[in-house]
Amino acid sequence: MAEYINPRVDWAFKRIFGSDDTKECLITFLNGVFEDELVIKDVKHLKTEQTRHQKRERGVIFDVACETSDGRHIIVEMQKKEQRYFVDRALYYSSKAIVEQAKPGEWDFHLTPVYTVCFMDFIAETGIPCQFRTDIGFGLLEEEGSILDEPTEQLGCGSKGQGEQLGCDAKTQAEQLVPHKRRQTSKTKKSKAWQLSGLRYGFEKMRVVFLQLPLFEKKEPECMDIFDCWIYVLNNMEHLKEIPFLDKYPVFRKLAAIGDLQKLTPEEREYYEYDIKVMRDLYATDKWEKEKRRRGMEKAWAEGMEKGMEKGMEKGMEKGDADRALADAKRFLDMGFLPEQVAKGTQLPLDIVLALKAGKLKN
Repeated sequence: MAEYINPRVDWAFKRIFGSDDTKECLITFLNGVFEDELVIKDVKHLKTEQTRHQKRERGVIFDVACETSDGRHIIVEMQKKEQRYFVDRALYYSSKAIVEQAKPGEWDFHLTPVYTVCFMDFIAETGIPCQFRTDIGFGLLEEEGSILDEPTEQLGCGSKGQGEQLGCDAKTQAEQLVPHKRRQTSKTKKSKAWQLSGLRYGFEKMRVVFLQLPLFEKKEPECMDIFDCWIYVLNNMEHLKEIPFLDKYPVFRKLAAIGDLQKLTPEEREYYEYDIKVMRDLYATDKWEKEKRRRGMEKAWAEGMEKGMEKGMEKGMEKGDADRALADAKRFLDMGFLPEQVAKGTQLPLDIVLALKAGKLKN
């Protein structure tokens, strides 16, 4: 049985998606991401480090960057550890790829679309919904009920398909957008509602796709299309004895060959093992930080409970009475009485009884 690399560590991820001899993997994956929207026939890998135009300017290094045969720029990122502003970072990276399209001298500001696909090996706590896939794009913000609320008809170059439309100038595109007018009604809305549209007006220059891998729940038999198959394999590859979907999608035969741990050269194995060590160190550090936060919260809660109880004693309960009440409460809880009943019978606060039941307070 073969043993496979973990595709979510840096070196392995770039081995699968970041070189010319594995372009087939990148192309099939991207066609899965943008199924029914784009058809990517070929890609050219670009340099991953973006130019610094000023000495103090912050540098940007992409994991994978490529350009399609029709001029679209695509960035693919793998993020192992959560960052508070990771969504902002992804938008910054996309914007950097937009800015890099500026040309010296005379330039008409024509921009080709930039798409960023972000693999997230964690569940984000802020910035995006708790769901596997979230797309954030640049589009038109329009008032619902406006005359442009209905889709527009595109004539001329717009009917040739989105790829060929990139060559049309703005004036031509504007002349070819023919809005369907709506009948005005006598009712007027007291408040405005807005909706975001992008591709339906033939205009999309930037989109970021966030894929939260831990939220992908499909099992192998449930994966029907190429996109689901890719996500399943990327999520489980290091645990698989053999790569699935080989007969359905031949690209996975290539993946099995380049991902076989036993076929790595000593130098490749050294790079891979180093990245595995970094990943494990990150995991251990993150786990310990979470444990320290949990312990700190429990300690603060316990101290707060003790102070609250001392304050209650000062208001009318002698120390001996308090000890007896706690002992009675513990005995009643062991006998199966509900916390509410125990609190009423011993005249102890309910939160004290609940803490006693949870073992967070000693009697």
